[in-house]
Amino acid sequence: MGLGQIISFLIVSAVVIAVPGPNILVIVSTTLVSGKRRGLQTIVGTTFAMIIQLAIAALGTTLLLATLSQGLFWLKWCGVAYLVFLGANSFYAFYTHKKSARPSAAASMQRGFWVALTNPKTILFFSAFLPQFANPGSAYLPQIAILSACFLLLAVIMDSCYVLLSAKLKCLLVSKDIDRISNAVSATLFVGAGGLLALSNRA
Repeated sequence: MGLGQIISFLIVSAVVIAVPGPNILVIVSTTLVSGKRRGLQTIVGTTFAMIIQLAIAALGTTLLLATLSQGLFWLKWCGVAYLVFLGANSFYAFYTHKKSARPSAAASMQRGFWVALTNPKTILFFSAFLPQFANPGSAYLPQIAILSACFLLLAVIMDSCYVLLSAKLKCLLVSKDIDRISNAVSATLFVGAGGLLALSNRA
């Protein structure tokens, strides 16, 4: 696997990561409501989930993925239900004018982890995406390990940029109703993320 393949992989990966999906929407909504630190902690959770997904995709065979397909389908709907639940909580806080309870560091990481893990499309995407950049003439697993590490590093950097931009936006929204505004935006993002996950192709 040459430098050209890695560069091509990074370019394609950057495009894939930049497109907002459930992970990014949850990271942004958490940052808007709870601040930059909680947003970065959410990234820790999504990263751990992606490590698990990359391992399954790298080690999984076609037979294994076919066996897991029904379970992945139900996992997706658990993710949809969780995102709608988070959105409903934010809508409730907005409607009742209540200030949302700020999640702890552990809660932020768990939220990111479960939202990312319950997106089965990621596992199937990795299983189809990574092998295309591996050189058939070289050992498979070491190449996949390098590509996975590159993807994770790029995802952390780009997701962190979303956190910084969201934190900047939060600072610009100077208003006595900042909590209501944040809750309204957060609720919309959570429900939107659930909708994106629900509309994804069946695993």
